[in-house]
Amino acid sequence: MSDTAPRLIRRATDLAGRLARAAQRLEAATRPQSRELEHHLAERWAELPERARHSAQTLGQRGTGCEATHGVFPSCDFACTPCYHGKDANRVRIDGEHTVREADRQMAFSRALRGSGQNAQLIGGEVSLLPPDDHAAALKAMQRHTFKVMSFSHGDFTYDYLRRLALRPDGRPRFRSLIFAGHFDSSMFGRQGIPIADNERQLNPFRARFVAKFRRLQAEHGVRFYLAHNMTVTPRNLDQIPDVLKACSRFGFRMFSFQPAAFQGDSARWKENYREITADDVWSRIERGVGNRVPYRLFQTGDERCNRAAYGGFVGDRWVPLLDDRDPRDLRVRDAFFRTLKGMDVQVGPALLAVRATRALARHPSAIPLLAHWLPRFVARAGLRNLLRERFYAVTLVMHRFMDQDDVSAAWELMERGETASDPKIKETQERLAACSYHFPHPDTGRLIPGCAQHAIYDPIESAALARELPREPRGDYASP
Repeated sequence: MSDTAPRLIRRATDLAGRLARAAQRLEAATRPQSRELEHHLAERWAELPERARHSAQTLGQRGTGCEATHGVFPSCDFACTPCYHGKDANRVRIDGEHTVREADRQMAFSRALRGSGQNAQLIGGEVSLLPPDDHAAALKAMQRHTFKVMSFSHGDFTYDYLRRLALRPDGRPRFRSLIFAGHFDSSMFGRQGIPIADNERQLNPFRARFVAKFRRLQAEHGVRFYLAHNMTVTPRNLDQIPDVLKACSRFGFRMFSFQPAAFQGDSARWKENYREITADDVWSRIERGVGNRVPYRLFQTGDERCNRAAYGGFVGDRWVPLLDDRDPRDLRVRDAFFRTLKGMDVQVGPALLAVRATRALARHPSAIPLLAHWLPRFVARAGLRNLLRERFYAVTLVMHRFMDQDDVSAAWELMERGETASDPKIKETQERLAACSYHFPHPDTGRLIPGCAQHAIYDPIESAALARELPREPRGDYASP
């Protein structure tokens, strides 16, 4: 009997400790954002140039940016004009072990600098040249560092490849969902069934088939998907943007990204005067294609001269923005969104999302009436009858403008010396590089390199080195006309 009381006390103490630790874990899991991410957001905001620190800026308020792999699989089986990879890229063989190892190493480094739950791209040459198991292993390695990973592809792979990527050998899903960007435009050469497309309309069946593979995967195996559509814009296909949007808006893509061509990569594939195209040229065609004004200054990621994005969706054939940048009430909703949600991850299960959102609103109750008053304004913009008749289909519209490699090289050389350019054009390039939202991790040097600097300066060096380390047998690519 004398040992009973102490034993009960020890058990009670142990139980209390376990309950306290469980409560701490629950509190941390349902917190709108982790303290670690708060720290990284503050760091990201502080490192932005002053001109980029404004009320619309997402970096440092909502997220820390997007990271991407480099030197992991530079080879591609297409020949595109332009192509941002250097002349040595196709001298490197596909090596799954190298890809997985480097993807893991690079994302471990990015995770330490950027925080949890951020976006990343498995990108290089053509990702579907990786065997499905190696592709899956690379995604898993990146996901272990909590990144939301998007695979970049020309989309010219079979359903069997996609199925083998998504499923284990025993037929069970490896992933709950897959995120892919499919690149389709008439500057690409080598697609099965249409090696050379004369116009964008000829590619619409291939765009539809790309989405159909993912729909089939979900129907047969329950693997969900998010698809983005990428399109390089040249003087030749600029005026075809409206037709692409009108024809493909309901295919199943949740993002349409348009990228004006730049003089980057292999100069042998520069075929047109890309400098003729301005950001406004591209944006006006997007607006023509979706049948509405597309406000892009509500949310800005990085520098406006590099990126434009607008959030909304289609109601019938017409795209409707969630917020209107001309309405001060919508600007207040935007500000409340940043203030309330901050870096909160909304891509979680509904129960966890509900708890996190409840906690966020409890801390910022003033957001509730702003949201309540916003809804009638959105319904008025879309039209109540239209909403009752047509399902709202969310689609994000994006433009990314890369910079010419000669300008980037000149700007980067000065930045490495800590100097500001006197030439206005090179100074603008420096400002855009300083505000870049798209980085490539370099663990060996402890740096994150802006995307345009990676393509202009580091890719050629890396491809030449990898061609010696991982040489491949010469092969004949499609020759671009």
